[in-house]
Amino acid sequence: MCALYIINQTNVLLRLYHLWVFLLGGMDGRDLVEGRVGEGDANSATDDRSMHEAEQTESPPAGEEEDTDSMDGSGLCSLTEEGEGGDQEAMEAWLGAELQELDGPKWRAVPSLRAREIGRNSAHFVQRVCGSRGLVQRLELQGRLERHTGCVNTLHFNPSGTRLASGSDDLRVVIWDWARRRAELEFDSGHKSNVFQAKFLPHSGDSTVAMCARDGQIRIAELSATQRCKNTKRVAQHKGAAHKLALEPDSPCTFLSAGEDAVVYGIDLRLDRPATKLVVVKEGDKKVGLYTIFVNPANTHQFAVGGRDQYVRIYDQRKISENDNGVLKKFCPSHLVSSESKTNITCLVYSHDGSELLASYNDEDIYMFDSSHSDGADYHRRYKGHRNNATVKGVNFYGPCSEFVVSGSDCGHIYLWDKHSARVVQFMEGDRGGVVNCLEPHPHLPGMATSGLDHDVKLWAPTAENPTSLKGLKEVMKKNKRERDEDSIHHGDQYDTQLLWFLMRHMRNRRPLRSRRVEAGEADTDESWSSPESSDEEDGGPDHIQCMSS
Repeated sequence: MCALYIINQTNVLLRLYHLWVFLLGGMDGRDLVEGRVGEGDANSATDDRSMHEAEQTESPPAGEEEDTDSMDGSGLCSLTEEGEGGDQEAMEAWLGAELQELDGPKWRAVPSLRAREIGRNSAHFVQRVCGSRGLVQRLELQGRLERHTGCVNTLHFNPSGTRLASGSDDLRVVIWDWARRRAELEFDSGHKSNVFQAKFLPHSGDSTVAMCARDGQIRIAELSATQRCKNTKRVAQHKGAAHKLALEPDSPCTFLSAGEDAVVYGIDLRLDRPATKLVVVKEGDKKVGLYTIFVNPANTHQFAVGGRDQYVRIYDQRKISENDNGVLKKFCPSHLVSSESKTNITCLVYSHDGSELLASYNDEDIYMFDSSHSDGADYHRRYKGHRNNATVKGVNFYGPCSEFVVSGSDCGHIYLWDKHSARVVQFMEGDRGGVVNCLEPHPHLPGMATSGLDHDVKLWAPTAENPTSLKGLKEVMKKNKRERDEDSIHHGDQYDTQLLWFLMRHMRNRRPLRSRRVEAGEADTDESWSSPESSDEEDGGPDHIQCMSS
């Protein structure tokens, strides 16, 4: 047992250890893992376990610290490659930095089920199940939802979790009965270019869907109880692409939008002119185009934005005035404040209680900030290993209490990190097209939906018989890191989404814009409710370009 600690201290013993594991066939006692229902017998586990095993009172935790493929003290899979000298050591240092071994699991299936049967802790049973590491490590592909003919850029569950909305480069929105894997409703969004988001407004009876797209339009779709779209209406118009919408958790008629024109609109569907310009985001005198916006669920007056610079900005709607930009506080990783790499924030999201804020940076890592910290505070956690370059990647919390961080990657994989330790606990192949962009956890069940450059939606659930082995994780992480470093040397210019749009366009077959516009039961389009900021030049719309996700 002590050998593991010695191995972690020296590269020489580390290599000998992994050679020994390789010769023995990689048997490391992974069968006893967190939350495995019905497994309370630790007699089959190997003797090669950490010191933590002796401190556990139940047998399932015994194998937890060794439930991944050749884990070392950094919390990552170990390499067997040799002879790369200083570069190899630098890579190992990067992979191992700030990563720690996980403590024993907090949830066990059999003891928890037993306690629930006798009435102990029954009120929190579902919450603990959905947030358990054991189920996360058993996530596997359950099925695909196939209807779109373009890249799927957005996914959103309704509040009850019974329906799933998806939007695509094919300009259509589909409402799914995901449990039966059946499309309940499909309609034309009314947009003229890539649909970036489609979201159910809360407390609307799933009858109102808000949408935004690359054409800059913010649109509302009114759905009927007879499974048809009555109409779509434009309620605001940005002068650049609109990537994200931010819903207020308890409001069926108000939400926010952000665009590459640096403008944040407040939308109130009760007004004759729904759109109100809240703020134009600037750094000094320079406008900052926006890619992402999110409302603080614990204080809906506050919202955070990110875009074409390195700063997360938090605003309070009550403190914004015409003479004041109204920034409540700004966050940025300290090493990026004066960086010449021109990093951008592609997505940010608050945790379930608003206490934490995740920000994903293009060709950089994911950083978590404490939202209660003062202006200028540095990041609290860092999550690494993925690649965020080819498209505008999403990031999200996973679990009822935001126990995990989940992100897609240019390598086509889905990464889940333990939030507190920043250790990768799940690693799945998520997209044949090579890029996973959108990740939508179910609001109540242990599972999620994902999408990317493929034209389908993938559903994931914790049904695997064995937990993940994280096979190949470290090699993929190294590859992502090398490619990132090479691009930073040869392509140090500022991130330009327009160039990426044209590049990705030639990677997919195009289709006519309105080939499916007129169908039986097709929605009527009404251009009323237009914002005073609307521009006639947008009516023609830009050339349709696929695969630029939000």
